[in-house]
Amino acid sequence: MRNSGTTNVAPVTEGQRTRVLWTASLSFALMFAAWTMFGVLGIPIQKELGINDVQLSWISAIAILNGGLWRLPFGLLADRMGGKIVFIGNLLLGAVGAFIVSRSFGYGMLLMGAFLVGFAGNSFTVGSAWCAAWFPRDRQGFALGLFGAGNVGASLTKFVGPWMITLLPPVSLAGGLLYGGWRFVPFVYTIMLLVTAAVAWLITPRRDIIPGSGRSPWEMLWPLREVRVWRFGLYYTIVFGSYVAMSVTLPKYYVSVYKLPLGTAALLTTPFILASSLLRPIGGVLSDRYGPRRVTYMVFISTIIAGILLSAKLSVIPFTALVLVFGIAQGIGKASTIKYVPEYYPKDVGTVVGLVGALAALGGFVLPPAFAYLTEWSGKPQSMFWALGGLAAIALVWLHIVVIGMNRAPAPAAMTAEETI
Repeated sequence: MRNSGTTNVAPVTEGQRTRVLWTASLSFALMFAAWTMFGVLGIPIQKELGINDVQLSWISAIAILNGGLWRLPFGLLADRMGGKIVFIGNLLLGAVGAFIVSRSFGYGMLLMGAFLVGFAGNSFTVGSAWCAAWFPRDRQGFALGLFGAGNVGASLTKFVGPWMITLLPPVSLAGGLLYGGWRFVPFVYTIMLLVTAAVAWLITPRRDIIPGSGRSPWEMLWPLREVRVWRFGLYYTIVFGSYVAMSVTLPKYYVSVYKLPLGTAALLTTPFILASSLLRPIGGVLSDRYGPRRVTYMVFISTIIAGILLSAKLSVIPFTALVLVFGIAQGIGKASTIKYVPEYYPKDVGTVVGLVGALAALGGFVLPPAFAYLTEWSGKPQSMFWALGGLAAIALVWLHIVVIGMNRAPAPAAMTAEETI
């Protein structure tokens, strides 16, 4: 049964809401930039360390995996302790990982740094719980959409990464404190993450809203027994897991298939990232107005069509245009999928988004190496879009089965039918 009740024990001002939302959104953008930086760093790392494509794919995959493994426990902590303190913890853990990457000279140490950078990826769950706790239900779609637009941080590295890599020579500088070349990028992120953690501590309300205060962990985990939560996880894998995978593989796709320089490849990837990120607030507003189900329907249909067309051999211009369509669908769908959660589980946003996000991040972990293996097997790099279109088709069928069940149920029990499928 749907959870109900209010968690606010003191008046909340619009200024407090605004500070929480914008602090969380900008911090998330930075953490997402650090989390996905291997999409640009990968080729220079590969050249220096002499690793193959599959080994390179595992560097990004390890970061993505660790950005998903801890989403459920971090979400549980956010519901139980408050989003602010856990969110700042994510910033600090990401800073440690970025610093290790900046000092890595071997494959093993690089994997360790990528693993720790992955903690920044868990910030989505924590930030979603933090923002949802501070906003009323009729504005949560917009708030979660604006926060989630922090995904645009992935474009930060795409924009400035190639320039930063060439800014300083790849040698020891400042008495060994930092190194130039590709290592300069994670070093800069280390400093920015530490500064952002201090700012978040200082400017957001000291007294946090804690939805799970006084509740046992077992009570908070109870929603995870419902099949609906796992269905939401599949939906979010389609719109977010594929986004993470594409954001780190598209630059290399452009280089390998179209023989473009890295800077141009990163630039062509940027519109996809911007659309998939900045359209989340629009997806949130549409979901507030029309409901997440209708919006998600259109997202899956658009994704399937784009996936089919991208499976063909295309020149660079139509390919980039279709990838942009893919990104638009993802951006709107990421908001509509997450909008489901506070509607059904207002007191358990962190926990439920934790599982949903973990499943999606697991998909983002599996997809990059799966793309590499599928390309090796088929000999067709565009085969990655076969998998993405197929996953969207499965999700659409499941969603439609749910809707059919609701329509066949008696009107007073329609909501019950939705909640039990």
